[in-house]
Amino acid sequence: MGSVQTIHNTPPPLTAKKQVKVNNWRIVAIDEILQSGRPYTAKELSARIEDGSYSARTIQRDLEYMRDTLNAPIENDWRGYRYTEQNFFIKSIPLTEGEAFAVAALNPLLEQYRNTPLEKQLRSVFAKIASCLPQKITVDTSFLNPKITFIPDRTESINPKFFKTVFDALKACRALAFEYRPLQKTTFMQRTIEPYHVVCQRGNWYVIGKCRDKNDVRIFSLSRMKSLAMTKEKFSVPKSFKASDYFDAEMGIWLSDKIPIEAELLFDKEIGTYALNHIWHSEQTVQERPDGSVYVKFKTTQKREILRWILGQGHTVKVLGPADFAAEVQAELKKALEQYGKQGMN
Repeated sequence: MGSVQTIHNTPPPLTAKKQVKVNNWRIVAIDEILQSGRPYTAKELSARIEDGSYSARTIQRDLEYMRDTLNAPIENDWRGYRYTEQNFFIKSIPLTEGEAFAVAALNPLLEQYRNTPLEKQLRSVFAKIASCLPQKITVDTSFLNPKITFIPDRTESINPKFFKTVFDALKACRALAFEYRPLQKTTFMQRTIEPYHVVCQRGNWYVIGKCRDKNDVRIFSLSRMKSLAMTKEKFSVPKSFKASDYFDAEMGIWLSDKIPIEAELLFDKEIGTYALNHIWHSEQTVQERPDGSVYVKFKTTQKREILRWILGQGHTVKVLGPADFAAEVQAELKKALEQYGKQGMN
């Protein structure tokens, strides 16, 4: 009974995750200060780290941990603490099991950035992180490959050189000239745009900018460009431009109505659990009905994106509103049925 009372009477400690994270950053800060070679008292170190957010006693415990666990060559006397080895620095920080798992999971996740400028940079960051880890880390091996698989979204093929060209033009405010093939066309058309903003959706990349040929702000997929070149023509991004007017960060990049629609969907009980657990939008309404079906309502400008998704769900999702949106879905389904009718006649 005594041990139980002791547990209940002791203030709850910080969670292990939070405690390790805070200690890690303090240790890094202390290490950087001690690399100067001069001695510092715990009070002086405390004042220099996050504006004195931590007590001298806390800093003293960190110093003891660095010396006893990380084998830092720390000595102290009446002047304070200092490194006895001039070139010493903390080469690694111990990780919690969850943090080690995150590092182990990072490499396969980078597949989503294949053939982009970010791939090389992210892999470089990953290599640097890996090189700084302790030589021995204890991690539950069930977390690591090959027992865990990441399936990235399938991405469209993009010329790797295009990324640098687009990003350079974005930074320098220079127009881009290229040939472009819209989804509804079978041929390429010459286009010149003023790039305002770049968006990545599920591994696919788009640039938003003013199309000089159409005198309108439009969205272009990098995968459907060819013969891309940055021109010498400069431009200024209008102060009135807001990237968020052209996509819904929660739903997608498809250029749709700037005025949002209030989509009302009814999910069949067959996929009711999926509908209940899925986050459709941060301001969604989700209600389970007595028959097991699920009603979902949210606002979005991405009508086209929602339309494509609904068509892919077949009979399990029905559009309840708005009425004109439901009519669009019906029209698309009718066209699809006609396609099968033509196929049958052949």
